[in-house]
Amino acid sequence: MSNDDQYGGGHGEVGGTGQTRTRLPDSPADPYGPARRSPRTARSLVTVVGVVVLLIAAIAFANQSPDAPEDKPADNNPAASSTAATGTTPVTGKTSGIPRGFAHDEQGAQSAAANYAVALGSDGMFRKNTRHALVDGIYAPDVATRMKGPQDEAYSAEFLAKLGLDANGNAPQGSTFVTRAVPIGTRVESYSATAAKVSVWYTGMIGMSGAKSTDPVRTLWKTWTFELSWVGEDWKVVDDTQQDGPAPVPGDVPVSTSDDMSKAIKEFGGFTYAR
Repeated sequence: MSNDDQYGGGHGEVGGTGQTRTRLPDSPADPYGPARRSPRTARSLVTVVGVVVLLIAAIAFANQSPDAPEDKPADNNPAASSTAATGTTPVTGKTSGIPRGFAHDEQGAQSAAANYAVALGSDGMFRKNTRHALVDGIYAPDVATRMKGPQDEAYSAEFLAKLGLDANGNAPQGSTFVTRAVPIGTRVESYSATAAKVSVWYTGMIGMSGAKSTDPVRTLWKTWTFELSWVGEDWKVVDDTQQDGPAPVPGDVPVSTSDDMSKAIKEFGGFTYAR
């Protein structure tokens, strides 16, 4: 090509007039030469593929049925909706403040275990009379009779004093004893019509809130496993164990004052029914 003018005029010009150029198509004789690709064609292909993918996704979403049942997870792992409201009417009966009359199924066993964790994690366990009432309402009759004595020894005056309580389990004037268990979730370890084993993962608080307290309120994370038996018309505990965790990383929320903590405990009542 000549560089005499914009279009390649002069000697050696292509086309003969100096005003036009003729571009010949690539020769097919060289099969190893690089193929000439049009950028516009590539962009068009990407656009078409993107539209098709979006169309397929939209069709799949539109065809989903809101009433389609979820596949039952393996290994007793809870489904994504396990913590959602089930529509089952909760129990209405109570004995010594403890819900009773749980359903004779897996959900009923989970509800019983969760509520028993709340009751056994309350401050009523630190006073003899209410402790005996809780034990009678939660454990199977023969188990309750057998465990009251050892529990009374465990909740000794010396033990209560370490928590800042007097021999009757009462906090000193001007202070508030805090102990609560708040279930996070439940897991069925095993189930039959007569027996169930349910683990309750929960967070809790325990300590003394007050200006002179030497045992400030602290949080804990534990898993409480209950072995339940269907006795009469309800689930009753025949054995239980606890272990620490799982525990998340502590947050960066500033610690509240003892006054704020005392007010919160009095103003925010605990839940009366779990799951």
